[in-house]
Amino acid sequence: MNSFTVTAVGNLARDPELAVKGDTTYTRICLVGNDLPARMSREPREIVTSLWFVAFERPREAIANNARKGDQLIVTAQIRANNWTDKEGEKQYDYSYVIQSSGSARRARSSGGARRPAR
Repeated sequence: MNSFTVTAVGNLARDPELAVKGDTTYTRICLVGNDLPARMSREPREIVTSLWFVAFERPREAIANNARKGDQLIVTAQIRANNWTDKEGEKQYDYSYVIQSSGSARRARSSGGARRPAR
């Protein structure tokens, strides 16, 4: 088990996706953030970064029941390395960002829209 964690602040690119695989229920979210890099050219341009996260148990329920597209979230996630051998015998490497905690940084909606009923 590794001990790497990341804290990210961004806006939800879409509503949380509730998914089931076998006996495991989880929520996937995509956070996007904008950044203006140091001036390297005459015309600075905005850079958009997106990261996918997955949440299980308590964080899954909180996010699925309360977060919506456009909401700004702050999440703390554990970085997990995924290593496997594909069908051709090649080693593959990937990373998952597993949410440990989350909270609303601010509400993007001004209408204070209705929340989804608890599941």
